[in-house]
Amino acid sequence: MAAVSGEAPKITLYTNHRCPWAHRAHIVIKELGLPYEESIIDLDRPRDPWYLEVNPRGLVPSIKYSSDSVKDEIITESGVVAQFLADAHPSHLVPSTGDPKASLARARIQFFVETWFSKANSFWFQILTKDTQEEKEELSKQLVAAVEKEIEPLLKDAKPFFGGSERLTLAEALTAPFVLRIYALAKHDIIPKSTLSSFEALPNFSKWAAEVIKHDSVTYIWDEEKVIAGTQARIAKLKAQAK
Repeated sequence: MAAVSGEAPKITLYTNHRCPWAHRAHIVIKELGLPYEESIIDLDRPRDPWYLEVNPRGLVPSIKYSSDSVKDEIITESGVVAQFLADAHPSHLVPSTGDPKASLARARIQFFVETWFSKANSFWFQILTKDTQEEKEELSKQLVAAVEKEIEPLLKDAKPFFGGSERLTLAEALTAPFVLRIYALAKHDIIPKSTLSSFEALPNFSKWAAEVIKHDSVTYIWDEEKVIAGTQARIAKLKAQAK
């Protein structure tokens, strides 16, 4: 449980359980043990005017946050929401600032997250847009190669989580929704199943990912059947629009 002074904050989380970006906020809130109310935003239709007043971009997640010191503040963008909550409620997720050692740990988490998204994450979505198995397999190889080169070395001291932590960190909270989806999509052969066997050859990543995708903070809103069905519907819509 996070160390929180005064009364617990009042949080409204605007979300959709199929969205990996919104999933990040759920993980952080769960890890911090914070109470919250949930407002589900339908991403399959134009946003209601009331939600565009909350977030003019119409994206999820957003939160409305009130505490002893702030009133009904709106915070948007998943990374900003996650960092705000982690900073407002100091915990195991990320060291508090104030000394070089803590700052170094924070910098390493940030570097890991940025490396995941700049070097590896885009490949799985590219795979979804391809028509032939040959194209998918080639992109799968590129994904695995990127993880091997860029991510595997950064997990050398995972025990089982990033940086030698025994508990989930912000590194996992910000990447887990995407790792989970890659594994699920590969299991259903939407992404080539060979991706999973290739990951098994990466000892650091495979052990870390196995712990991440079964963690209760990651899985408590996870509905694999709905995510798979929603992904397939999205693929069909994108391909129809491309014709």
